[in-house]
Amino acid sequence: MNAMPPTEAQDRPARLTVGVVGAGRVGPALAASLQLAGHRPVAVSGVSDASVRRAAELLPDVPLVTPAEVLARADLVLLTVPDDALADLVSGLAETGAVRPGQLLVHTSGRFGTAVLDPATRAGALPLALHPAMTFTGTSVDVQRLAGCSFGVTSPDELRMAAEALVIEMGGEPEWIAESARPLYHAALAIGANHLVTLVAQSMELLHDAGVQAPDRMLGPLLGAALDNALRSGDAALTGPVARGDAGTVAAHIAELRRHAPQSVAGYVAMARTTADRALDHGLLKPELAEDLLDVLADHGDGPGRAPGASAPDTSSPDPGTPGPDVSGPDSEAPDAPDHGPDAPDHGPEEGDR
Repeated sequence: MNAMPPTEAQDRPARLTVGVVGAGRVGPALAASLQLAGHRPVAVSGVSDASVRRAAELLPDVPLVTPAEVLARADLVLLTVPDDALADLVSGLAETGAVRPGQLLVHTSGRFGTAVLDPATRAGALPLALHPAMTFTGTSVDVQRLAGCSFGVTSPDELRMAAEALVIEMGGEPEWIAESARPLYHAALAIGANHLVTLVAQSMELLHDAGVQAPDRMLGPLLGAALDNALRSGDAALTGPVARGDAGTVAAHIAELRRHAPQSVAGYVAMARTTADRALDHGLLKPELAEDLLDVLADHGDGPGRAPGASAPDTSSPDPGTPGPDVSGPDSEAPDAPDHGPDAPDHGPEEGDR
């Protein structure tokens, strides 16, 4: 007997009505992804011209209404507003009676777990924190990028299956994050993704100033290989003058940056110090070369790592088992840190990148 052909999403009965509060780059993309899984977007809120265009592109024919009306129409509501606006939005919706018992209320902030939804939970909502670890552009390409994307998930135990199902339906992979670990989790993503954009953009500007005609073409293969090596091997992938202990080269870099791009010096020194610390702790930087290198870095500005003027570590008998420095700094988003795409943020408290 022949097996029955798979049922297409559009042929299945819609299981949940979906609403979006905040038509930034994230919300419409997630709603469009849920629509492909058989759910039905029914309402979206947004006030800026950019939000209206985004909603029209990703969620055609879905009406734009007020946040309260979104909650009135939807079984599942995505709260995709900036982090700093989330708590006030939730409190306001709960105080005005917009929250319905049994309604799934999902926010996409990396910083917060479900505690920020407590006012709505007390009103009977079912709280979920689903943060896609992805940068968003506000276009249809975002829906494709969700395939295989990890989501930082926090939920009450009784809603774990529901949270997992929603993430999988969007093409993602759930990664469970404890409520108390959310800020550290999000800081880690900001360091890896948001700061990467800054470093790459700065590198391209410097290459252009050095006369390179196509900085992007030059950096593409190099950065692709460096990222792949780092993901595979961590600190063992470190190369370059800091890991080699080339103090003279590092001093020359700093001198050139002071001449041509003084605004870049502080960032270079801070990252070089952190790289040197990690290279030392992992046995990559030879102890006999570390002192001169750290002296060069200590002479240039403030930043993380060993303070200027502080004596270099005792490199005579390094202990490779000593833990490295804590490099997980405060977050940037997120805005979303701005975690998200080339566009300027939308206007209005209910919009933005989460």
